[in-house]
Amino acid sequence: MENRKYIEVARESVSMYPKMGSDLSAVELQELLAVLLGRQATPELSGRLASKGIRTLIEMSVQELKSEGLTELKALELHAAFLLSKKFRSTGKAASRYTIRSPEDAASYLMDEMKDLTQEHFVALMLNTKNEVIAKKTIFIGSLNASIVHPREIYKEAFRHSAASIIVSHNHPSGHPSPSTEDVEVTKRLVEAGKLMGVDCLDHIIIGDHRFISLKEKGYM
Repeated sequence: MENRKYIEVARESVSMYPKMGSDLSAVELQELLAVLLGRQATPELSGRLASKGIRTLIEMSVQELKSEGLTELKALELHAAFLLSKKFRSTGKAASRYTIRSPEDAASYLMDEMKDLTQEHFVALMLNTKNEVIAKKTIFIGSLNASIVHPREIYKEAFRHSAASIIVSHNHPSGHPSPSTEDVEVTKRLVEAGKLMGVDCLDHIIIGDHRFISLKEKGYM
């Protein structure tokens, strides 16, 4: 019975997946989550999850979902639904991977998801040799700190996906993307670590309110 329940939830998620693009509003996402959460759904819980954005939710583990207040069973169901959605999306669509040729491309890929977040999210985009995005991973949530955002965690994900290079990004909830001293320090550490590990850190994009700054363009890397 439980396996059948997982499959039903996953199928429902797949049927909704075409809407889960950059044009999916926070309200629409919250409504979809309420359906998937069923009896556990509350405006507070579905709203909190929706605020993270669909791309972040899809990458969350069962433990991370449980930490948001889900029961283990519901976290498993939601994780299974998103996992199947990822498989559905990727099947036969390798040729349509998003290609990043400029800081504007990277910012466009991340802007809708990150501009309205109320906490800082530090994410890494893994790229292949053609600069196509092959994976995205949220590495850290909270105030950026060089002692916490360690290159080891970022490049571990890069190696796991056999990435040729990475682009990192984080948001400023204030809406102002100007880099702080900490932002610059973290960036320099990542660039140096990338040189040693053979995976280039191409850029660090800071997302604000419909604005962004490329630390590469600003000469910090």
